[in-house]
Amino acid sequence: MSPEFYDEYLADYLTKIGMDQLPQTRPLWEIHIVKYPTSSAAGNVIFKLHHALGDGYSLIGALLSCMQRADNPSLPLTFPSRQSSSKPKRDSVNIFRRVPRILSGMINTVSDFGWSILKSSVVEDDRTPIKSGDEGVQFRPVNITTMTFSLDHLKQIKANLGVTINDVITGIIFLGTRLYMQATSHELGDAESTALVVLNTRAVAGYKSISEMLKPDSEMPWGNNFGFLHIPIPKLSVAESSDPLSFILKAHQLIKRKRNSFAVHLTSTLLEAMRKLRGPEVNFIN
Repeated sequence: MSPEFYDEYLADYLTKIGMDQLPQTRPLWEIHIVKYPTSSAAGNVIFKLHHALGDGYSLIGALLSCMQRADNPSLPLTFPSRQSSSKPKRDSVNIFRRVPRILSGMINTVSDFGWSILKSSVVEDDRTPIKSGDEGVQFRPVNITTMTFSLDHLKQIKANLGVTINDVITGIIFLGTRLYMQATSHELGDAESTALVVLNTRAVAGYKSISEMLKPDSEMPWGNNFGFLHIPIPKLSVAESSDPLSFILKAHQLIKRKRNSFAVHLTSTLLEAMRKLRGPEVNFIN
């Protein structure tokens, strides 16, 4: 068949396995290998994993533990470390710059943590195509589709804006969400909508192997170690509709301010406390 036929077939297959529950008689993971070519790939490997196994950091670490170096398989897989090219500055200058950052971080922590509590319990977003507000919406059928982006294009945007790859991807998701909302109803262009951005709370300095993550008192422990931030999706102006890079930069600046706080660690601590008190099925996130 044609690649376009397999595109549609793959989307239907993703939707089907996305709706199917993992059998309780087998381990909570599945790997699906699709050997038919689509318009974007010669084949596809689909990982279906239950979140009880661990978060993204743990699972990627497990995947990398299965790989070997091509030059010397006996050596562990390593990645280049990020090094700053800027010259070290005098301590007196650094102190003067750190004080305002510490003060703003304290203010942001109180503001962001309080806002997360309110958004999780009292304050609701506007009704939009991505938030119906109906009861039991999580049990309705879903339709999964895929979209392919060039890593080279993402790197180019990253270099032009001076941001991270994560900032670029998050900005693209925010932009696509706003464009979808405007295409559905022009009256919803200024609707109040909030994204729940999940962040790893480990002191990440690179991925570790499974054996290292499972050690007692490991700095990068296995499991679910994450917090979240409520990020208001930036509103899309007419000018930004024709200049997506400015929208991505605005999303980056917003997330950067949110990250300059301890709120994500407080919410992570609160989630863990509620899990211990009320069980793993507690629904803190509204």
